[in-house]
Amino acid sequence: MDVKDVAAVVTGGASGLGQATARRLAKDGAKVTVLDMNADKLAEVAGEIGGLAAPCDVTDPDSVRAALDAGKEAHGPARIVVNCAGVVHGGRVVGKNGPMDLAAFNRVVAINLSGTFNVMSQAAWDMKGLEPMNDAGEVGVVINTTSVAAFEGQFGQCAYAASKGGVAALTLPATRELCGMGVRVMCIAPGIFHTPMFGALPQEVMDGLLAKTIFPKRLGNAEEYADLVAAIVGNPMLNGEVIRLDGGIRLEPR
Repeated sequence: MDVKDVAAVVTGGASGLGQATARRLAKDGAKVTVLDMNADKLAEVAGEIGGLAAPCDVTDPDSVRAALDAGKEAHGPARIVVNCAGVVHGGRVVGKNGPMDLAAFNRVVAINLSGTFNVMSQAAWDMKGLEPMNDAGEVGVVINTTSVAAFEGQFGQCAYAASKGGVAALTLPATRELCGMGVRVMCIAPGIFHTPMFGALPQEVMDGLLAKTIFPKRLGNAEEYADLVAAIVGNPMLNGEVIRLDGGIRLEPR
């Protein structure tokens, strides 16, 4: 898909992977609507890339509908949707003071998994009936974000790993359902990246994670995630797959 003048939506776009993706898509010529809860930072990023800021809670169907409608009014229906909004919560199933707080577990699942589905399903509804953009009959593409923790969740990652495992598992059935509309669904599983989510980790924890990376032995850059998004958008044969973007890392139990 040629992204020039095509409407795109990026969630979690105020920081990290989402911000880098919004910047890359805008650089390539897309008309980008940026969604995030951080309204101030969101407005700053949107202003810098010439996009639209749409404050949004991805767990709220009405909030998502309003954000997508704002983008549609400004740029037309989104044909590129990239879900980067997510949170992490550390905690064991059974900790020193009892079982994990269920509300905390549910919050992670609500944002990472239900929020991804909420945006995907509503955006796909807007794509229904749009004219194909190329000879392949492609109407649009949805790219979701899981994590290597979906496959190798460590101690204290039950909530995060479960939520991201669900995102990975959405990929194939969603592809099968949406292919008749000409919509592709892909999923990226990043390893350890330079993002606010990992920035708060103690240095010794970060060093231990980097030691498990095969090559290159460094944190990933958000721009490298955005590069993969651009590659997926541009290649119509990429469909129904989860791509690890992790320098070959394989996480041990702890």
